[in-house]
Amino acid sequence: MRHFVTVVDCGSFSAAAKQLRIGQPAVSKSIAQLEDRLQVQLIARSTRSHSLTEAGQRYYERARSALDEADAADAAARDEAAALTGRLRISAPPVYASEVIIPLLGDFFQRHPGITLDLVLDDRRIDLIEEGVDLAIRAGDLGDSTLIARRIDRAQRLLVATPGYLARRGIPLAPADLSGHRIASYIAFESLTNWTFSRTGERQSVAVEPQLRVSAAEGLRAFVLAGLGIGMVTDRMVGRELASGRLARLLPDWSLAPSDVWVIFPEGRRVRQRARLFADWLESCLPQLQ
Repeated sequence: MRHFVTVVDCGSFSAAAKQLRIGQPAVSKSIAQLEDRLQVQLIARSTRSHSLTEAGQRYYERARSALDEADAADAAARDEAAALTGRLRISAPPVYASEVIIPLLGDFFQRHPGITLDLVLDDRRIDLIEEGVDLAIRAGDLGDSTLIARRIDRAQRLLVATPGYLARRGIPLAPADLSGHRIASYIAFESLTNWTFSRTGERQSVAVEPQLRVSAAEGLRAFVLAGLGIGMVTDRMVGRELASGRLARLLPDWSLAPSDVWVIFPEGRRVRQRARLFADWLESCLPQLQ
């Protein structure tokens, strides 16, 4: 069963043999014996490629789940803190990592001193398997419904500017007042040019013309902190600046759609126990979803 799941996860018999550290003929023989025992073909083979049969797909899903449970049982039988060691590679947006994740890591390292972390900080949605990432933190609409994901946080979107900028240009009192202001937009948010506001019993959609569009949230933070204009951010991005008064929240009676934060695991590869551990730990540290 493990040989079969490894072939599917790796994408080929040769890659599976390398990971299992046995010869490719041994892997092929193992799969053939499994098919003979089940009396069903799991993998359709040709001279150039192979693919899962319908029965193979069903068997793979159950087999991978069974192996995950077996691995979890092994870990539970040992001292988990001592058993979980090694390197964990995590992808995360730079601002979310610096403002939320990194300040919490002291607790994680104290609980699991045998785990070391590689943080890949990038606002782009990188290919997890190609980059060798064990789990990723992503915000907003995932788009791809096939991803293995779970929501762990919810950030509130809001508009901010510096007190100095507002003293020069005035404070917008309604969404329509934004038309007279300099705007910056973050490309990762769902809409760059139409912002929809709501309050009890009322919705307003405002067309905006950003003078600056940025692909990284750090650029949006730098724009508003420099007093250059108004930006749509999340409370996770500017919580400290709002608390200190460096930035002011605009239109507090109006709300924008929140931004969900997700943990993403690589598709088609068994999730490492320490990756699940990190995801569970991070979720436990965050406020309850609103």
